[in-house]
Amino acid sequence: MSRLTLAERIAIECGIYEKLKLSEIAKKIGKSPETVSREIRTNRTLAPGEHHFGKDCRFAGACKTKGLCGKEKCYKHCVTCHEHDCRELCTRYNNAPCTKISKPPYVCNTCERRRKCKADRVYYIAQQADALAKRRYSDSRSHIQTRGQALERLDELVTPLILKGQPLTHIFSEHADELCVSQRTLYRYIDQGALSVNNIDLRRKVGYKPRKKKKEVSESFLNKEFRKNRSYADYLKYIEKHPDTPVVQMDTVKGCREQGKRLLTLHFCETHMMLMLLMRDGKADTVVEQFDMLTGLLGVEKFNKVFPIILTDNGAEFMHTRELETTDDGKKRTKIFYCDAQASWQKPQIEKNHEFIRYVLPKGKSLSPYTQDDMIVLMNNINSVKRESLGGLSPYEVTKDKNVLLLMNLMGLHKLPADEVSLTPNLLKR
Repeated sequence: MSRLTLAERIAIECGIYEKLKLSEIAKKIGKSPETVSREIRTNRTLAPGEHHFGKDCRFAGACKTKGLCGKEKCYKHCVTCHEHDCRELCTRYNNAPCTKISKPPYVCNTCERRRKCKADRVYYIAQQADALAKRRYSDSRSHIQTRGQALERLDELVTPLILKGQPLTHIFSEHADELCVSQRTLYRYIDQGALSVNNIDLRRKVGYKPRKKKKEVSESFLNKEFRKNRSYADYLKYIEKHPDTPVVQMDTVKGCREQGKRLLTLHFCETHMMLMLLMRDGKADTVVEQFDMLTGLLGVEKFNKVFPIILTDNGAEFMHTRELETTDDGKKRTKIFYCDAQASWQKPQIEKNHEFIRYVLPKGKSLSPYTQDDMIVLMNNINSVKRESLGGLSPYEVTKDKNVLLLMNLMGLHKLPADEVSLTPNLLKR
Protein backbone atom coordinates (compact mmCIF):
# COMPACT_ATOMS: atom_id res chain seq x y z
CA MET A 1 0.00 0.00 0.00
CA SER A 2 1.32 3.45 -0.92
CA ARG A 3 2.15 5.96 1.79
CA LEU A 4 -0.29 8.74 2.61
CA THR A 5 0.27 12.15 1.06
CA LEU A 6 0.09 15.49 2.84
CA ALA A 7 -3.22 16.23 1.09
CA GLU A 8 -4.69 12.99 2.46
CA ARG A 9 -3.45 13.82 5.96
CA ILE A 10 -5.06 17.26 5.73
CA ALA A 11 -8.33 15.53 4.76
CA ILE A 12 -8.00 13.30 7.84
CA GLU A 13 -7.45 16.31 10.12
CA CYS A 14 -10.46 18.10 8.62
CA GLY A 15 -12.56 14.96 9.07
CA ILE A 16 -11.62 14.80 12.76
CA TYR A 17 -12.71 18.42 13.30
CA GLU A 18 -15.94 17.69 11.41
CA LYS A 19 -16.46 14.79 13.86
CA LEU A 20 -16.79 12.26 11.04
CA LYS A 21 -16.45 8.56 11.67
CA LEU A 22 -13.16 6.95 10.66
CA SER A 23 -15.00 4.97 8.00
CA GLU A 24 -16.36 8.25 6.52
CA ILE A 25 -12.88 9.80 6.51
CA ALA A 26 -11.46 6.68 4.90
CA LYS A 27 -14.09 6.79 2.16
CA LYS A 28 -13.23 10.42 1.36
CA ILE A 29 -9.52 9.66 0.77
CA GLY A 30 -10.01 6.20 -0.75
CA LYS A 31 -8.32 4.27 2.05
CA SER A 32 -9.46 1.63 4.50
CA PRO A 33 -10.67 2.57 8.02
CA GLU A 34 -7.77 0.54 9.43
CA THR A 35 -5.31 2.71 7.50
CA VAL A 36 -6.85 5.90 8.87
CA SER A 37 -6.93 4.50 12.40
CA ARG A 38 -3.28 3.43 12.22
CA GLU A 39 -2.24 6.78 10.72
CA ILE A 40 -3.86 8.77 13.55
CA ARG A 41 -2.46 6.59 16.33
CA THR A 42 1.04 6.42 14.81
CA ASN A 43 1.55 10.04 13.82
CA ARG A 44 -0.33 11.99 16.48
CA THR A 45 1.54 14.68 18.43
CA LEU A 46 1.95 14.55 22.23
CA ALA A 47 1.23 17.67 24.29
CA PRO A 48 2.52 17.01 27.84
CA GLY A 49 0.16 17.94 30.65
CA GLU A 50 0.94 19.69 33.91
CA HIS A 51 3.38 17.58 35.97
CA HIS A 52 3.43 19.22 39.38
CA PHE A 53 6.81 18.97 41.10
CA GLY A 54 7.95 16.77 38.22
CA LYS A 55 5.49 14.00 39.12
CA ASP A 56 3.26 12.53 36.42
CA CYS A 57 0.56 11.44 38.89
CA ARG A 58 -2.92 12.71 38.02
CA PHE A 59 -3.46 13.80 41.66
CA ALA A 60 -0.09 15.55 42.16
CA GLY A 61 -1.48 19.07 41.84
CA ALA A 62 -3.88 18.76 44.82
CA CYS A 63 -2.18 16.01 46.82
CA LYS A 64 -1.75 16.72 50.58
CA THR A 65 -0.46 13.30 51.61
CA LYS A 66 2.31 13.23 54.27
CA GLY A 67 4.46 10.64 56.01
CA LEU A 68 4.57 7.95 53.30
CA CYS A 69 8.22 7.25 54.12
CA GLY A 70 7.39 6.57 57.82
CA LYS A 71 9.65 9.32 59.08
CA GLU A 72 8.39 10.79 62.36
CA LYS A 73 7.61 14.49 62.70
CA CYS A 74 7.80 15.12 58.95
CA TYR A 75 5.33 17.82 57.96
CA LYS A 76 6.36 18.09 54.31
CA HIS A 77 3.94 17.04 51.59
CA CYS A 78 5.30 13.86 50.04
CA VAL A 79 4.82 15.19 46.52
CA THR A 80 7.48 17.88 47.20
CA CYS A 81 9.99 15.52 48.84
CA HIS A 82 13.44 15.14 47.21
CA GLU A 83 14.62 12.24 49.41
CA HIS A 84 11.94 9.77 48.37
CA ASP A 85 9.84 9.32 45.25
CA CYS A 86 6.23 9.36 46.40
CA ARG A 87 5.17 7.51 43.23
CA GLU A 88 6.93 4.38 44.53
CA LEU A 89 5.29 4.60 47.97
CA CYS A 90 1.78 5.89 47.34
CA THR A 91 -1.07 3.48 46.62
CA ARG A 92 -3.07 6.26 44.96
CA TYR A 93 -0.40 6.89 42.28
CA ASN A 94 -2.10 6.98 38.87
CA ASN A 95 -0.49 8.09 35.61
CA ALA A 96 -2.99 6.38 33.31
CA PRO A 97 -3.76 8.48 30.20
CA CYS A 98 -7.22 9.80 29.50
CA THR A 99 -9.52 6.98 28.39
CA LYS A 100 -10.88 9.11 25.54
CA ILE A 101 -7.68 8.81 23.51
CA SER A 102 -7.87 5.01 23.58
CA LYS A 103 -10.93 5.00 21.33
CA PRO A 104 -11.78 6.78 18.04
CA PRO A 105 -10.77 9.35 17.04
CA TYR A 106 -7.80 8.65 19.40
CA VAL A 107 -6.95 12.37 19.76
CA CYS A 108 -8.05 15.41 21.75
CA ASN A 109 -8.67 17.72 18.77
CA THR A 110 -12.43 18.00 19.40
CA CYS A 111 -12.58 17.24 23.14
CA GLU A 112 -14.53 19.92 25.02
CA ARG A 113 -12.28 19.58 28.11
CA ARG A 114 -8.96 19.85 26.26
CA ARG A 115 -8.25 23.43 27.42
CA LYS A 116 -8.81 22.60 31.10
CA CYS A 117 -7.39 19.07 31.08
CA LYS A 118 -4.20 18.63 33.13
CA ALA A 119 -3.33 15.19 31.73
CA ASP A 120 -1.11 14.44 28.72
CA ARG A 121 -2.99 15.20 25.51
CA VAL A 122 -2.52 14.11 21.92
CA TYR A 123 -3.48 15.92 18.73
CA TYR A 124 -3.53 15.04 15.06
CA ILE A 125 -1.93 17.88 13.06
CA ALA A 126 -1.51 17.09 9.36
CA GLN A 127 1.76 19.00 8.80
CA GLN A 128 3.45 17.49 11.85
CA ALA A 129 2.09 14.03 11.07
CA ASP A 130 3.51 14.23 7.53
CA ALA A 131 6.93 15.37 8.79
CA LEU A 132 6.97 12.62 11.44
CA ALA A 133 6.08 9.93 8.91
CA LYS A 134 8.74 11.09 6.45
CA ARG A 135 11.38 11.21 9.19
CA ARG A 136 10.50 7.69 10.32
CA TYR A 137 10.66 6.42 6.73
CA SER A 138 14.00 8.12 6.16
CA ASP A 139 15.44 6.66 9.37
CA SER A 140 14.26 3.17 8.45
CA ARG A 141 15.89 3.42 5.03
CA SER A 142 19.18 4.66 6.48
CA HIS A 143 19.85 1.33 8.19
CA ILE A 144 21.50 -1.57 6.42
CA GLN A 145 18.71 -3.62 4.86
CA THR A 146 20.95 -6.29 3.31
CA ARG A 147 22.44 -8.74 5.82
CA GLY A 148 24.07 -12.14 6.14
CA GLN A 149 25.09 -14.02 3.03
CA ALA A 150 23.48 -11.48 0.72
CA LEU A 151 25.73 -8.72 2.11
CA GLU A 152 28.78 -11.02 1.90
CA ARG A 153 28.05 -11.80 -1.77
CA LEU A 154 27.61 -8.09 -2.47
CA ASP A 155 30.95 -7.34 -0.82
CA GLU A 156 32.74 -10.14 -2.71
CA LEU A 157 31.43 -8.84 -6.04
CA VAL A 158 31.83 -5.08 -5.62
CA THR A 159 34.96 -4.63 -3.49
CA PRO A 160 37.55 -6.13 -5.91
CA LEU A 161 36.14 -4.07 -8.78
CA ILE A 162 36.25 -0.82 -6.77
CA LEU A 163 39.84 -1.57 -5.74
CA LYS A 164 40.67 -1.90 -9.44
CA GLY A 165 39.55 1.71 -9.82
CA GLN A 166 36.24 1.00 -11.55
CA PRO A 167 33.48 3.63 -11.01
CA LEU A 168 30.20 2.44 -9.48
CA THR A 169 28.33 3.42 -12.64
CA HIS A 170 30.53 1.03 -14.63
CA ILE A 171 30.02 -1.77 -12.07
CA PHE A 172 26.25 -1.32 -12.07
CA SER A 173 26.06 -1.24 -15.85
CA GLU A 174 27.77 -4.63 -16.04
CA HIS A 175 26.36 -6.36 -12.93
CA ALA A 176 22.92 -4.80 -12.45
CA ASP A 177 21.22 -8.22 -12.48
CA GLU A 178 23.56 -9.59 -9.79
CA LEU A 179 23.31 -6.66 -7.37
CA CYS A 180 20.53 -6.70 -4.80
CA VAL A 181 20.64 -2.95 -4.10
CA SER A 182 20.51 0.30 -6.05
CA GLN A 183 23.57 2.40 -6.84
CA ARG A 184 22.51 5.04 -4.30
CA THR A 185 22.09 2.36 -1.61
CA LEU A 186 25.54 0.97 -2.36
CA TYR A 187 27.05 4.44 -1.85
CA ARG A 188 25.27 4.54 1.52
CA TYR A 189 26.51 1.07 2.53
CA ILE A 190 30.09 2.12 1.77
CA ASP A 191 29.61 5.34 3.75
CA GLN A 192 28.30 3.33 6.74
CA GLY A 193 31.21 0.87 6.63
CA ALA A 194 29.12 -2.17 5.70
CA LEU A 195 31.58 -3.27 3.00
CA SER A 196 35.33 -3.87 2.94
CA VAL A 197 35.92 -0.61 1.04
CA ASN A 198 35.50 2.91 2.42
CA ASN A 199 34.82 6.40 1.10
CA ILE A 200 38.56 6.86 0.58
CA ASP A 201 38.37 4.19 -2.15
CA LEU A 202 35.78 6.27 -4.06
CA ARG A 203 37.97 8.91 -5.64
CA ARG A 204 35.28 11.35 -6.68
CA LYS A 205 33.65 11.32 -3.25
CA VAL A 206 36.76 12.61 -1.48
CA GLY A 207 38.73 14.24 -4.28
CA TYR A 208 37.00 17.56 -4.86
CA LYS A 209 38.81 20.77 -3.92
CA PRO A 210 37.40 24.26 -3.31
CA ARG A 211 37.19 26.35 -6.47
CA LYS A 212 39.77 29.09 -6.86
CA LYS A 213 38.71 32.67 -7.50
CA LYS A 214 38.90 33.57 -11.18
CA LYS A 215 41.43 36.14 -12.33
CA GLU A 216 40.51 39.09 -14.52
CA VAL A 217 41.16 38.52 -18.25
CA SER A 218 42.83 41.37 -20.10
CA GLU A 219 41.18 42.84 -23.20
CA SER A 220 44.44 42.47 -25.16
CA PHE A 221 44.35 38.70 -24.73
CA LEU A 222 40.79 38.45 -26.02
CA ASN A 223 41.83 40.31 -29.17
CA LYS A 224 44.81 38.06 -30.02
CA GLU A 225 45.10 37.16 -33.68
CA PHE A 226 44.65 33.39 -33.31
CA ARG A 227 41.25 33.92 -31.62
CA LYS A 228 39.72 36.15 -34.30
CA ASN A 229 36.47 34.62 -35.62
CA ARG A 230 37.21 31.55 -33.49
CA SER A 231 35.97 32.61 -30.02
CA TYR A 232 33.45 30.65 -27.98
CA ALA A 233 30.71 33.03 -29.10
CA ASP A 234 31.67 32.27 -32.74
CA TYR A 235 31.55 28.56 -31.89
CA LEU A 236 28.00 28.86 -30.55
CA LYS A 237 26.89 30.71 -33.69
CA TYR A 238 28.46 28.04 -35.90
CA ILE A 239 26.79 25.21 -33.98
CA GLU A 240 23.45 26.99 -34.24
CA LYS A 241 23.81 27.02 -38.03
CA HIS A 242 25.23 23.45 -38.18
CA PRO A 243 23.52 21.61 -35.28
CA ASP A 244 24.25 18.11 -36.57
CA THR A 245 28.02 18.57 -36.81
CA PRO A 246 29.96 16.35 -34.36
CA VAL A 247 32.17 18.25 -31.91
CA VAL A 248 35.57 17.12 -30.62
CA GLN A 249 37.11 18.78 -27.55
CA MET A 250 40.90 19.03 -27.30
CA ASP A 251 43.30 19.59 -24.42
CA THR A 252 46.69 18.53 -23.04
CA VAL A 253 47.70 16.75 -19.84
CA LYS A 254 51.02 17.63 -18.24
CA GLY A 255 53.39 15.47 -16.25
CA CYS A 256 55.40 16.70 -13.25
CA ARG A 257 57.12 19.61 -15.06
CA GLU A 258 56.30 22.14 -17.76
CA GLN A 259 58.98 20.52 -19.92
CA GLY A 260 59.04 16.91 -21.02
CA LYS A 261 56.41 14.59 -22.44
CA ARG A 262 52.81 15.67 -22.59
CA LEU A 263 49.52 14.04 -23.57
CA LEU A 264 47.34 15.45 -26.32
CA THR A 265 43.73 14.42 -25.65
CA LEU A 266 40.84 14.47 -28.13
CA HIS A 267 37.35 13.79 -26.77
CA PHE A 268 34.34 12.90 -28.95
CA CYS A 269 31.39 14.59 -27.24
CA GLU A 270 28.66 12.31 -28.64
CA THR A 271 30.26 9.01 -27.60
CA HIS A 272 32.65 10.15 -24.82
CA MET A 273 35.48 8.28 -26.52
CA MET A 274 38.89 9.85 -25.86
CA LEU A 275 42.09 9.59 -27.87
CA MET A 276 45.45 10.17 -26.17
CA LEU A 277 48.60 10.91 -28.10
CA LEU A 278 51.90 11.02 -26.18
CA MET A 279 54.03 13.97 -27.38
CA ARG A 280 57.73 14.59 -26.70
CA ASP A 281 56.87 18.12 -25.45
CA GLY A 282 54.05 20.66 -25.29
CA LYS A 283 55.12 22.94 -28.15
CA ALA A 284 52.74 24.15 -30.83
CA ASP A 285 54.77 22.52 -33.62
CA THR A 286 54.49 19.15 -31.86
CA VAL A 287 50.70 19.41 -31.76
CA VAL A 288 50.70 20.13 -35.50
CA GLU A 289 52.82 16.99 -35.99
CA GLN A 290 50.13 14.90 -34.26
CA PHE A 291 47.50 16.34 -36.60
CA ASP A 292 49.71 15.52 -39.57
CA MET A 293 50.16 11.96 -38.26
CA LEU A 294 46.40 11.44 -37.93
CA THR A 295 45.87 12.96 -41.37
CA GLY A 296 48.39 10.47 -42.76
CA LEU A 297 46.45 7.59 -41.20
CA LEU A 298 43.02 8.70 -42.39
CA GLY A 299 43.53 11.03 -45.33
CA VAL A 300 42.32 14.63 -45.41
CA GLU A 301 38.72 13.79 -46.33
CA LYS A 302 38.20 11.23 -43.56
CA PHE A 303 40.10 13.40 -41.05
CA ASN A 304 37.58 16.18 -41.73
CA LYS A 305 34.68 13.78 -41.16
CA VAL A 306 36.16 12.51 -37.86
CA PHE A 307 37.27 15.96 -36.61
CA PRO A 308 34.98 18.52 -38.32
CA ILE A 309 35.00 20.93 -35.34
CA ILE A 310 37.55 21.06 -32.54
CA LEU A 311 36.94 23.14 -29.40
CA THR A 312 40.00 23.78 -27.25
CA ASP A 313 41.47 26.23 -24.75
CA ASN A 314 43.90 29.12 -25.20
CA GLY A 315 47.11 27.25 -24.42
CA ALA A 316 50.24 28.29 -26.31
CA GLU A 317 50.42 24.78 -27.82
CA PHE A 318 47.23 25.45 -29.82
CA MET A 319 48.12 28.87 -31.27
CA HIS A 320 49.25 27.61 -34.69
CA THR A 321 45.67 27.80 -35.90
CA ARG A 322 46.36 27.86 -39.64
CA GLU A 323 48.67 24.84 -39.46
CA LEU A 324 46.12 22.91 -37.42
CA GLU A 325 43.20 23.71 -39.72
CA THR A 326 45.00 23.05 -43.02
CA THR A 327 47.60 20.66 -44.40
CA ASP A 328 50.97 21.71 -45.88
CA ASP A 329 49.43 21.82 -49.36
CA GLY A 330 46.58 24.07 -48.16
CA LYS A 331 43.76 21.51 -47.90
CA LYS A 332 41.15 22.24 -45.20
CA ARG A 333 41.00 19.44 -42.63
CA THR A 334 39.18 20.89 -39.57
CA LYS A 335 37.85 24.06 -37.94
CA ILE A 336 39.27 25.25 -34.60
CA PHE A 337 37.41 27.28 -31.96
CA TYR A 338 38.72 28.54 -28.60
CA CYS A 339 36.99 28.69 -25.22
CA ASP A 340 36.99 31.90 -23.23
CA ALA A 341 39.96 32.39 -20.94
CA GLN A 342 39.70 30.55 -17.59
CA ALA A 343 36.43 28.94 -18.66
CA SER A 344 37.16 25.22 -18.59
CA TRP A 345 33.43 24.66 -17.97
CA GLN A 346 32.87 25.45 -21.66
CA LYS A 347 34.41 22.08 -22.54
CA PRO A 348 33.28 20.04 -19.51
CA GLN A 349 33.26 16.59 -21.11
CA ILE A 350 37.01 16.41 -21.71
CA GLU A 351 37.79 17.99 -18.32
CA LYS A 352 35.68 15.33 -16.61
CA ASN A 353 37.24 12.54 -18.68
CA HIS A 354 40.70 13.66 -17.55
CA GLU A 355 39.77 12.30 -14.12
CA PHE A 356 40.17 8.79 -15.52
CA ILE A 357 43.70 9.62 -16.64
CA ARG A 358 44.60 10.96 -13.19
CA TYR A 359 43.37 7.73 -11.58
CA VAL A 360 46.29 5.97 -13.32
CA LEU A 361 48.73 8.88 -13.75
CA PRO A 362 48.34 11.15 -10.70
CA LYS A 363 49.30 14.81 -10.89
CA GLY A 364 53.02 15.29 -10.35
CA LYS A 365 53.98 11.97 -11.98
CA SER A 366 56.37 12.30 -14.90
CA LEU A 367 55.23 10.98 -18.29
CA SER A 368 58.82 10.35 -19.43
CA PRO A 369 58.89 6.57 -18.68
CA TYR A 370 55.81 5.90 -20.81
CA THR A 371 55.35 5.15 -24.50
CA GLN A 372 52.42 5.44 -26.91
CA ASP A 373 51.80 1.70 -26.40
CA ASP A 374 51.20 2.47 -22.71
CA MET A 375 48.70 5.16 -23.72
CA ILE A 376 46.88 2.62 -25.90
CA VAL A 377 46.52 0.36 -22.85
CA LEU A 378 45.20 3.32 -20.85
CA MET A 379 42.81 4.36 -23.65
CA ASN A 380 41.37 0.85 -23.90
CA ASN A 381 40.66 0.81 -20.17
CA ILE A 382 39.14 4.30 -20.04
CA ASN A 383 37.02 3.86 -23.17
CA SER A 384 35.72 0.51 -21.88
CA VAL A 385 34.21 2.13 -18.76
CA LYS A 386 30.43 2.03 -18.96
CA ARG A 387 28.75 5.40 -18.46
CA GLU A 388 25.36 6.23 -17.00
CA SER A 389 25.00 9.03 -19.57
CA LEU A 390 25.38 6.43 -22.36
CA GLY A 391 22.63 4.20 -21.01
CA GLY A 392 25.02 1.83 -19.25
CA LEU A 393 27.24 1.34 -22.32
CA SER A 394 30.91 2.18 -22.84
CA PRO A 395 32.25 4.70 -25.41
CA TYR A 396 33.55 1.83 -27.52
CA GLU A 397 30.10 0.19 -27.55
CA VAL A 398 28.26 3.31 -28.75
CA THR A 399 30.81 4.29 -31.41
CA LYS A 400 29.25 3.45 -34.79
CA ASP A 401 30.86 5.93 -37.21
CA LYS A 402 32.84 3.90 -39.75
CA ASN A 403 35.62 6.49 -40.01
CA VAL A 404 36.10 6.57 -36.24
CA LEU A 405 36.08 2.76 -36.16
CA LEU A 406 38.74 2.79 -38.88
CA LEU A 407 40.89 5.15 -36.79
CA MET A 408 40.43 2.89 -33.75
CA ASN A 409 41.58 -0.10 -35.76
CA LEU A 410 44.61 1.75 -37.12
CA MET A 411 45.61 2.84 -33.59
CA GLY A 412 45.10 -0.64 -32.06
CA LEU A 413 42.15 0.33 -29.87
CA HIS A 414 39.64 -2.29 -28.74
CA LYS A 415 37.01 -2.91 -26.06
CA LEU A 416 37.99 -4.79 -22.87
CA PRO A 417 35.74 -7.17 -20.87
CA ALA A 418 34.00 -5.12 -18.19
CA ASP A 419 35.55 -6.88 -15.19
CA GLU A 420 39.06 -6.53 -16.61
CA VAL A 421 38.92 -2.72 -16.61
CA SER A 422 41.51 -1.30 -14.21
CA LEU A 423 41.98 2.37 -13.36
CA THR A 424 44.69 2.35 -10.70
CA PRO A 425 48.40 3.29 -10.87
CA ASN A 426 49.19 -0.43 -11.02
CA LEU A 427 47.91 -0.47 -14.62
CA LEU A 428 51.05 1.34 -15.86
CA LYS A 429 53.42 0.72 -12.99
CA ARG A 430 56.91 2.06 -13.67
